[in-house]
Amino acid sequence: MRPLDWIVLCAALAGIVLYGIWKGRRSRDLDDYLVADRSMRWHHVALSIMATQASAITFLSTPGQGFADGMRFVQFYLGLPVAMVVLSVTAVPIYRRLKVYTAYEYLEGRFDLKTRTLAAFLFLLQRALSTGVSIYAPSVILSVIMGWDIRLVILLIGGMVTIYTAIGGARAVDNTNFQQFLIIMGGMLVAFLTLIWLLPPDVSFVKALRVAGKLGRLNAIDFTFKTDAHYHFWQPRFWTGFNEQYNFWSGLIGGCFLALSYFGTDQSQVQRYLTGESVTQSRLGLLFNGLVKVPMQFFILFIGAMVFAFYQFTQPPIFHNPVEVGKILSSPRAEEFRTLEARYGEAFAAKRDEARRLMGAIDAGADGERAQAEAALQAAQQRGETIRADAIKLMKENDPEANTSDTNYVFLNFVIHYMPAGVVGLVFAAVFFASMSSTASALNALASTTVIDVFRRLVNRGESDRYYFIFSKLATVFWGVFAITFAEYAGQLGSLIEAVNRLGSLFYGTMLGIFLLAFYFKRVRGTPVFIAAIAGEAVVFACFFFTQIAFLWYNVVGALVVIALALLLNPFFRDREMEKGKG
Repeated sequence: MRPLDWIVLCAALAGIVLYGIWKGRRSRDLDDYLVADRSMRWHHVALSIMATQASAITFLSTPGQGFADGMRFVQFYLGLPVAMVVLSVTAVPIYRRLKVYTAYEYLEGRFDLKTRTLAAFLFLLQRALSTGVSIYAPSVILSVIMGWDIRLVILLIGGMVTIYTAIGGARAVDNTNFQQFLIIMGGMLVAFLTLIWLLPPDVSFVKALRVAGKLGRLNAIDFTFKTDAHYHFWQPRFWTGFNEQYNFWSGLIGGCFLALSYFGTDQSQVQRYLTGESVTQSRLGLLFNGLVKVPMQFFILFIGAMVFAFYQFTQPPIFHNPVEVGKILSSPRAEEFRTLEARYGEAFAAKRDEARRLMGAIDAGADGERAQAEAALQAAQQRGETIRADAIKLMKENDPEANTSDTNYVFLNFVIHYMPAGVVGLVFAAVFFASMSSTASALNALASTTVIDVFRRLVNRGESDRYYFIFSKLATVFWGVFAITFAEYAGQLGSLIEAVNRLGSLFYGTMLGIFLLAFYFKRVRGTPVFIAAIAGEAVVFACFFFTQIAFLWYNVVGALVVIALALLLNPFFRDREMEKGKG
């Protein structure tokens, strides 16, 4: 990066840490530290919710997802608006009326202590691991750019977030999230406009889109339910339709269940709208998120598709991770790799010619010529992909430990090499802010659950408010250290945007099933819910290890298993628990 970029980045990072400390300096009691004294207006709630969900993974890996796989990942969010309406009607008034610090407090009153503890444990497990992934994502950037040991970078990023979160609590988190999100979206908008400006003079924005579309990068919505001819006796052919990761149905149904789980049962999100000053303010925050989230994700994926379009006219690297390319170029097999790079350059030149031929055919309205040009362009694209696959195979042969997934580096590499001075620093600041906002929310929520649902309830009851306030700060530091430690291993998870959602989907369905039973099935007792939750989690892990079912459906499977089994078991436990309660 150039000096101006460093100035922008360092000033932004230092400024947000100091701002967070300053805004949270008045936190003196547990209520203020955990829920910001329930005083936030809807716009703070809304942007804090969005900033919590939109981690650096969103702004680093999602453009790479759009580049490599097109726009279809946007279907992942189709069920979110429906979920926001449901939660605004059900969860918000319940949590507000009971004045809970965590969502899991509600479960003890509704069911029993063991069910509350199980839900809190599931949250602590998955959120702590997910937070480690969120810290890792921006750490990749600095380690690649500066050549620093990534462990040191992870420590620096995680440490900055832990400092202002531990000092200021929820008030610091919500205020910094609000400012960070505005800068994040501003940075991404500047990157998008700069990307359009960088297109060749004879390639308009519309023409670039047409080329990207012909190569399958604008395939946003897929209504098909594809079944596989190759199926197993334990998964009939119809069920293989659930193997498709992203289509309209998995996004609308599976995505809705995931959003209900995430925003209704995950304390990192629940805590954001618990800070609202009224039911109305919390509802408005959730509904605004439902209205804006899908267009925002579409925009970020679209940036990746536009990077793909840009690289149809400007030659991309054969592999986007410069660290791995450096390794192969300094190895005995460097000459083989350079030969593949030369062949890749020749294939790119042919593809660029076919892209221009296609644009000419479209302008001339020659349908026959356009069809031929489309076929030739797709064939040229395939030749380039084959050569790239050979290069990746060579890198793996040279170093079996090589990271041969470069999806997370596509946007990074483009920004470094093509964005003007100042814009690079702004985009990097946006990525760092995204990581800091989601990580801060997670640490605040992990501390809340640890103190309220574990320490105060199970370990050390009856202490003063001041005692738990101080312990909350210590818990924040503990979880910060844990997330930093796990972040060291996150690089082996492939595409980060998929990894973090796969991880959450292993637990969210079970948690959602518990809460849906609590909200809508008033006769169901705690013990059958507890047993059903354990069984539901076992079924989800069985789906993960033994089937090809797409991870979005895990949320549906987990929730339905928990609900169905609890309803079946409830008649056998209801009378016994009622008698026990009377006694």
